[in-house]
Amino acid sequence: MRLVEFAGSSNMALADHEDAAVIRAMRSGDLAALKVLYNRYGEAIYRLALRILSNVHEAEDLTQEVFLTFWRTETYDSARGSVLVFLLTMTRSRAINRLNQVRSQQKLLQRWQHNRPSHAPNVPMENASLSELSHRVLEALQVLPDSQRQVLEMAYYDGLSQSEITQQLNIPLGTVKTRSRQGLLKLRQLLTDWVE
Repeated sequence: MRLVEFAGSSNMALADHEDAAVIRAMRSGDLAALKVLYNRYGEAIYRLALRILSNVHEAEDLTQEVFLTFWRTETYDSARGSVLVFLLTMTRSRAINRLNQVRSQQKLLQRWQHNRPSHAPNVPMENASLSELSHRVLEALQVLPDSQRQVLEMAYYDGLSQSEITQQLNIPLGTVKTRSRQGLLKLRQLLTDWVE
């Protein structure tokens, strides 16, 4: 494990004090107190991080993060347990969060790869083909009788259901279905070279 160097006073007397006195010194801004805590508990924190994360660099980073967070925040309460237990709990929680974050990223990547087309499309050619097909469909629609074209345009361009078309045109549902079916059959004949 890489030893982190903390700048601060060289108050070696702190090393002889109990955790409570060292933490009070740290809370008053003495960085040497953090170094004392790191020397006492850094190895245990690192080993737990390494066991959970299975990566030396991640474990080193997490160890530093835990001690810096402990330095910056005042969440530790001695009445709830020892400093070591507090630091180990923080380490475990943060290590699990890191693993969950990595797993989430991996799942997202797998989903993206699964949904990605297996071949790289020739976008300009596909766009040209779609544009030409769209133009051909519009031309074929113009050939249809007005009643059939109107029903198909309302269904496909306006997104209306057959019941909604029935209400808007004030005609029976059977008539809408017949016009739609006849119009689609006629379109299929007109676009035979594109459909097959």
